[in-house]
Amino acid sequence: MDIRTRAVHIVDEPPEEGGRPLSVPLVQSSAFAFDSADALAEAMAGPDGRYVYSRRGNPTVRALERTLAGLEGGASALAFASGMGAISGVLLALLRPGDRVVAQRCLYGGTYAVLSDLAERYGIEVTYISGDDVAEFEEAAARGTRLLVLETIANPTGQVPELPGLLTAARRLGVTSLVDNSLASPVLCRPLELGADIVVHSTTKYLSGHSDVLGGAAVFADDGLRRAVWPRTVELGACADPFAAWLTLRGLQTLPLRMREHCANAAVLAERLAVRPDVTAVHHPWLVGHPSYGTARKVLSGGGGLLSFELAGGREAGRAFIERVRIARLALSLGGVETLVTHPASTSHRELDAEALKAAGIGTGLVRVSVGIEDVEDLWGDFEQALGSGEEPGGWGHMSLLLG
Repeated sequence: MDIRTRAVHIVDEPPEEGGRPLSVPLVQSSAFAFDSADALAEAMAGPDGRYVYSRRGNPTVRALERTLAGLEGGASALAFASGMGAISGVLLALLRPGDRVVAQRCLYGGTYAVLSDLAERYGIEVTYISGDDVAEFEEAAARGTRLLVLETIANPTGQVPELPGLLTAARRLGVTSLVDNSLASPVLCRPLELGADIVVHSTTKYLSGHSDVLGGAAVFADDGLRRAVWPRTVELGACADPFAAWLTLRGLQTLPLRMREHCANAAVLAERLAVRPDVTAVHHPWLVGHPSYGTARKVLSGGGGLLSFELAGGREAGRAFIERVRIARLALSLGGVETLVTHPASTSHRELDAEALKAAGIGTGLVRVSVGIEDVEDLWGDFEQALGSGEEPGGWGHMSLLLG
């Protein structure tokens, strides 16, 4: 079935009797009772037995896991309390002291921090590669590598690595591959179908899509990997909350519709920003001229809802823009139905000077935009007035009252 159909029909457990509810039941119970000690002991033997304690498994959480596995084309999945919980849980479960990791250079800061911590505390060797050159990975992996870490779409540069070639090479060399698919979602890309072993998500982002969930997930091509990771999940206590899982399931049903609007709006804004004289660069993989354009067209079914652009006026211009927008909101997350903007140089990366920002691939005038599903002409009007293009368009006074 098409992903639009599979997203609507959640893979939950049928009731023992009576009709089947259209909405997945929320089982907000921390523990489950048994009639005998033997039955309880049997249930605790593994990840697929009867429910015992919600840190070990929960009906609502399992419905999310089964649904995500189906959407990504995986054998099974584990839901976590956050995206970082998923990344940390997988890395801690699979890596041992002295192991070697090859990772894409342009990584989410949280993933980079975990890898750096593992390198310092446990002697994990981490080698960073561009993500665009298969030969570069093969040379790095030839010295013995356990794990390859990639992102489908990098934040905030929009880089799309050479996934087919890299994942094929990793499989041939016996290297386990992990791909963060948070910014693409299974609607735009399914890395497991390209040869990945594990896909991770911050379900906080596009999967839930309404800025009301904190969650994560890992989807596995082989169930043996899930069974290797599950005990670590239980030990860390990084399991998903049933209510967060229930909210994510509700959001998943409209994921294909939302991604269509996110992608369409982002593409329009990227094209219009690219021709403005006060914008020196636009980063969106679906934009002609982007370094990853060819790969993105091959790997993705849409350019995604995240873009960033560099303002000629530098730090002050970027700061002024994020403070002048009326519809877009200044916030750090992404993937919700509303448009969010950030200026890394004055917020998340404010401690870095110009040289350090350049090394990180972030200009002082860079603005990151998580494009929502609002009317695109309303968004463009907001961007124009925030960029200082003259008087506010008609009706903006009324909109200002509505939006505060």
